[in-house]
Amino acid sequence: MGRSEELMNRAVQCIPGGVNSPVRAYQSVDMTPRFISRADASHITDADGVEYIDYILSWGPMINGHNNRRVLDKVTEACQRGMSYGAPTEIEVEMAEFMTSRLPHVDMVRMVNSGTEAVMSAIRTARGFTGREKIIKFSGCYHGHSDCLLVDAGSGLMTAGVPGSAGVPAGCTKDTLTAVYNDLSSVEALFEANKGEIACLIVEPVAANMGVVLPEEGFLQGLRDICTREGALLIFDEVITGFRVAFGGAAELFGVTPDLVTYGKIIGGGMPVGAYGGKREIMEMVAPLGPVYQAGTLSGNPVAMAAGLEQLKILTEDADIYNTLAKKGEKLFGGINALLKQYNAPCTMNHIGSLGCIFFTPDTVKNYEDAKKADTAVFAQYFRHMLGKGIHLAPSQFEAMFLSVTHTEEDIDKTLELVEDYLKNAK
Repeated sequence: MGRSEELMNRAVQCIPGGVNSPVRAYQSVDMTPRFISRADASHITDADGVEYIDYILSWGPMINGHNNRRVLDKVTEACQRGMSYGAPTEIEVEMAEFMTSRLPHVDMVRMVNSGTEAVMSAIRTARGFTGREKIIKFSGCYHGHSDCLLVDAGSGLMTAGVPGSAGVPAGCTKDTLTAVYNDLSSVEALFEANKGEIACLIVEPVAANMGVVLPEEGFLQGLRDICTREGALLIFDEVITGFRVAFGGAAELFGVTPDLVTYGKIIGGGMPVGAYGGKREIMEMVAPLGPVYQAGTLSGNPVAMAAGLEQLKILTEDADIYNTLAKKGEKLFGGINALLKQYNAPCTMNHIGSLGCIFFTPDTVKNYEDAKKADTAVFAQYFRHMLGKGIHLAPSQFEAMFLSVTHTEEDIDKTLELVEDYLKNAK
């Protein structure tokens, strides 16, 4: 029995399912999760000392690689001054100034402790600003585990939410409406059926929680136009895409301006953090300035702010960094796509910049219904092959692969060789 198996046996006795976040349990791939002991640059090492090329990157934030020396030094310095004060600090002001001065769609920003908290707070703010209660989300887009967003979308358009988790009262989701990603007509229908009642529409501008699904041309601008016309706020959930697909996230990349935006992951440099921000007149609704209450003892934690600010500074110092990441993405994801075609594999490769996903279905994937056609059993076979050869992937068909600036040509070449090895021997 390996060390990971031993740790899992201990963990299940005192942690639900043995993990502190469900996807880590490896249930969908029928394996014991690898317990990680350390990471550096593009590689990660498990409790048994086995090293892997890592394409999870803590689910995205390690865009500058694991254990970045500059970030680590700033964290160490901050820790030596004190872990937490529960009081204002200069570093959180610097962080806010850095973001608002470089993001034209963010006039003010409030720091929180997770993406879930950021989204929950942004929606509350939108409701307070508009005086409306209903919200629209998209089937397959994940926005954290707050009650009103844990909705099982069913098949296509719905006019009322059905809770997707035990413990969520139906009343919590009755004002959550679900549309179809990349389908503006489904959005129009919801607005028409709920005239003057919709506070906001929230979307992952690049969906990255049903695999990676790109917005079709005109989709995001269409959402902007509809929300403007109907007096609803447009919220971009950029917890994954923010500072990854471009410094200004999908808002910059696609040239569409949201009213509010949520961030997480990358802005903490690996520390727990989130943020929401947007137009000044909307953010001025937030307490203590306005009537929308939101608070957090550890919000703006000085250690997290030190890590996040240094991370963002690194991303602005190299003007070519996003081109570099895109080139790495094209080499890896474009290379995988070429192999899928070469071996006539019944798969689809979706990717943008340093985000990518192989869907084990031959059909185009442009929404949640398409994504659900993927063969998860075949994905599990692929996952086990890659993990056994030293490639650390997310243990779910419906998660993204992430690249960092520290992934080398050798890392990518080895990965492509192993993908080809799988395809040659796939039954």
